[in-house]
Amino acid sequence: MLPIPPLFTLPIEPSGKITCTQPSPRVYLLTFESPPDNRLTPSFCRSFTLALDILAHRYPKGVVVTTSAISKFYSNGLDYEAAISTKGFFGDVLYPFWYRLITYSMPTIALVNGHAFDGGFMTAMMHDYRVMNPHRGFLCINELEFGAHLPAPMSSIFRQKVPSPNTYRAIVLEARRFNALEALKEGLIDSVGGVDEVLSFCKEFKLVDKAKTGVYGRLKQEMWRETVGFLTSADADEKRMARYVQDQKAREAEEERRVQQWESRDKSGKSKL
Repeated sequence: MLPIPPLFTLPIEPSGKITCTQPSPRVYLLTFESPPDNRLTPSFCRSFTLALDILAHRYPKGVVVTTSAISKFYSNGLDYEAAISTKGFFGDVLYPFWYRLITYSMPTIALVNGHAFDGGFMTAMMHDYRVMNPHRGFLCINELEFGAHLPAPMSSIFRQKVPSPNTYRAIVLEARRFNALEALKEGLIDSVGGVDEVLSFCKEFKLVDKAKTGVYGRLKQEMWRETVGFLTSADADEKRMARYVQDQKAREAEEERRVQQWESRDKSGKSKL
């Protein structure tokens, strides 16, 4: 079989790219490659968003499939150094990218070919469907293991889309790693396989024609209202978290006071003089 010529290619700084092909009529395959592990850098997010814009405005409506050219990784999440050094990264770059995905005007499928950790897992969840390689990769949110909190948009997408509260608990409070079969059992993905299986999935569910009436994105905006709201109000969420941290310090001080008061009592239950 001859290689499928690309519809277009966009650069991802410093040495990556995202390539759009059409393996089947009106099925658009966005394949990203940003070594070594497809981190969600500002350039990655902006190029991905531009690719979605190009498809929405220059090509017939169909289905958008995203995957990685790096066999080991779909995406290994945020580039922490790039995130903290880029002013407004969350509110101006990452969250608008995820908003574009979750409200996109065509069906979207994440073809998870390898590991999808943290922001990579979240990016997959912003898609309408997920198909995962049955032989390689884990889905995991491991903020617990390195002591980071989950901002509202990051936690909300799991609360809204994960079928079971127990699975949501395992994702957030246990940092559990799910292989493809476990992910399928827990409802985190919709099927297993590769490109051929994705094309069959599109045919089975008649996805190519779902966007033709023009309301597909608006329907999703209402479906996922909670997450959409958080994605579009990043400043408010940051202020809410800052208030929480401040209040938590006050609570911890009060807790410490009560413990010290208890320690000041003798064994008979009377306060020490």
